[in-house]
Amino acid sequence: MMRVLSLPLRYSALLGSVFLLIGGVLAARLVAPGWVALAIIAAALTALGVYDLLQTHHSLRRNYPLLAHFRFMFEAIRPEIRQYFVESDNEAVPFSRAQRSLVYQRAKSVEDKRPFGTELDVYGDAYEWINHSIQPRHLSDYDFRVRIGGKECAQPYESALLNISAMSFGSLSANAIMALNLGAKLGGFAHDTGEGSISRHHRKHGGDLIWEIGSGYFGCRTEDGHFDLEKFAVHANEPQVKMIEIKLSQGAKPGHGGVLPGPKVTPEIAEARDVKVGVDCVSPAGHSAFGSPLELLQFIARLRERSGGKPTGFKFALGHPWEFFGICKAMIESGITPDFIVVDGGEGGTGAAPVEFTDHIGTPLQEALLLVHNTLVGLNLRDRIRLGASGKVVSAFDLARTLSMGADWCNAARGFMFALGCVQSQSCHTDRCPTGVATQDPARQRAVVVEDKSVRVRNFQRNTLRALGDLIGAAGLTHPGQLRPHHIVRRVSGSEIRLLSDLYNFLQPGELLANPAAHKVYEKYWQLSSSRSFDPHQ
Repeated sequence: MMRVLSLPLRYSALLGSVFLLIGGVLAARLVAPGWVALAIIAAALTALGVYDLLQTHHSLRRNYPLLAHFRFMFEAIRPEIRQYFVESDNEAVPFSRAQRSLVYQRAKSVEDKRPFGTELDVYGDAYEWINHSIQPRHLSDYDFRVRIGGKECAQPYESALLNISAMSFGSLSANAIMALNLGAKLGGFAHDTGEGSISRHHRKHGGDLIWEIGSGYFGCRTEDGHFDLEKFAVHANEPQVKMIEIKLSQGAKPGHGGVLPGPKVTPEIAEARDVKVGVDCVSPAGHSAFGSPLELLQFIARLRERSGGKPTGFKFALGHPWEFFGICKAMIESGITPDFIVVDGGEGGTGAAPVEFTDHIGTPLQEALLLVHNTLVGLNLRDRIRLGASGKVVSAFDLARTLSMGADWCNAARGFMFALGCVQSQSCHTDRCPTGVATQDPARQRAVVVEDKSVRVRNFQRNTLRALGDLIGAAGLTHPGQLRPHHIVRRVSGSEIRLLSDLYNFLQPGELLANPAAHKVYEKYWQLSSSRSFDPHQ
């Protein structure tokens, strides 16, 4: 009896139906035959609850047998009640139901067409669209690729245009990591490990990995938390690792760092991160392996060499412009360039972070990407460096707009989380994720059935790229690499529309070399930057 009482509350509806079934049978035998109707209803509910527990397609139903059906019922009538109870323009609802529905449809490979026209406010400010052509093209191949790796790379990587963004094991459950990696394997795209390093769950299915190395140097650290080059070389030369990414900062909480409390450091997490079980796992706000732009580039060159010539670069959320300008000055002075840079928008981030950091620190993706792309073009460095971009990129139009602004490929986090079954309950930091995606609770994460969810991960990526191919074909193009700012149109007010090429200032190749004052941002901050220090006052 005590074991029954100790079962999680999420099983309460199923337990209630069992007790109701027993009570109905007893009442029918001892009180009146009419009670058999109650027993029949309870039996049907019990059978449905047991089926919910055993089925493998719906995470919520596996974790919340019977109870999950109430959510589905309310969602079915959502269009009628959402203006009063659900949809909101405030920050409490970070992604709309339409966006989540689009991911779910593509992950399940069901038809994603919608009747009765657009649900967007086409007359509102900032509405965007892509102009189509009278002579559209039909594309037969949607497997778009971009080569990452310069002349210093012995092992360049042919990357897909949409990959899984950084999400660590520890933040995500073991089953979620395995499903993501198997999906990447099935679809032929890359899976970023996140700062938590390479776990046994990343390795199990052999999908391509981008190894992200943050300030904690997890997986390649000394006992006191400093970088260990020899440990790095061991993991970096594994065939499954395709690229090395140094994380300078992330969109969710740039400049913050973090601590995983000791009680949450399980043996599996300790093994992946090369830390001690049960001891606080500290990720400092800044790196100790380098302290200046020149040292950063020398660090990149060292990692590229010791990894066997794999593409090596860095990811960051743009902050002080002079710091990035200093890195660019160091590239010119030293001749060392990263193979890639990933620009992480300040609006991105799937995990928990302080509200002020989430909402008010970090440059939004569009502005950050524009500055990075423009700077590299203006210094004649752009053709040597590939640009990735991440930050609320979910739909094919998100991809098209981001590529038109200068990105070579995109990474997505929450889109792939939706494909895993995430319902955006915003309980990632509580260890009580209702769908088993962001929890280390074995009982909860069983809801993520790897074989089922990996196919949905593959489907979401494949169908989104197919939709991107249809978009660019409608625009008269044959490859996403042909997208330019003049293909995207934005309404900036009730009486004015502008092409992105007219709305923003795009520099010409070498323009900054000839005239550092070519743009106000450069005129103000270029002179503050230094290859020798990130601090403009040193």
